Amino acid sequence: MTNAFELPAPALRFELPNGMSIAADAYGDPSDQPVLFLHGGGQTRHAWGNSAELLAQHGFYTICMDHRGHGESSWARLGEYRVYHFAEDLQQVIAQLDQKPILVGASLGGIASLLAETEQEESVAKAVILVDVTPRLETDGVARIIGFMQEGTSGFDSLEEVADSIAAYLPHRKRPKDLSGLAKNLRRKEDGRYYWHWDPNMLKTWEPGRYTEENDRKLKERLQDVRTIDIPTLLIRGRQSDLVSKETAAEFLEMVPHAEYVDLADAHHMVAGDRNDAFTDTVKEFLLRCFAPSI
Repeated sequence: MTNAFELPAPALRFELPNGMSIAADAYGDPSDQPVLFLHGGGQTRHAWGNSAELLAQHGFYTICMDHRGHGESSWARLGEYRVYHFAEDLQQVIAQLDQKPILVGASLGGIASLLAETEQEESVAKAVILVDVTPRLETDGVARIIGFMQEGTSGFDSLEEVADSIAAYLPHRKRPKDLSGLAKNLRRKEDGRYYWHWDPNMLKTWEPGRYTEENDRKLKERLQDVRTIDIPTLLIRGRQSDLVSKETAAEFLEMVPHAEYVDLADAHHMVAGDRNDAFTDTVKEFLLRCFAPSI
């Protein structure tokens, strides 16, 4: 299995006690305050655009990691892709850092951040920034994402076909003229077809009904622990999101009343991709206000 194009190797690898090897890119001075970026399901560490590089210019050490089963991180041999597994990986990555990081999590990355933070008596992070994710997500939006991922499991004949699929899923996005950037999210197999850069076995784990109502109940109970979060918190919602509604955002703000909230205009669920400059400015303003570094 090979990449569609030659891409730079990840700058970092976190070898975890649970056997996972987590790939990551890093920007800035390692002695600065770390900011750990955690992408959504089906994405890779490249999902953040220029955000990590720009924040590094303001005195932060930014790290963008691939979740297990994504990008160049290892895949789980037995299909261990429940949110608990992603949270465990995150906790083990944090344990290898010199100081507590600021967590920036989108969708799956945000849920993993919430679980990692609330499972320990002492905070594992200095702050958490949730990117269009709350403990309760709109089921229709989740189903649309999973449907899009399922449609791509058979692969694509060309990058043009990949671009057509993305355009149908994200009609508000302008279709790029240069398709080479798609390579960061694709693998080209021996059959010559392009496949998304994630383990299709994840979808088996995420199928509705695969796990019992008891398991779902336990997860919901654990996510209720967000009420204990007392570190600086920011929720950034895409105003056109179909996963986080005004109502679910309000529920979270009631559970974490000290949390700050930004409703980003002209952004859907993929906030960093839809409005990268505005997203970066929002994160930068929050971080500089809460953790102004010496630069």
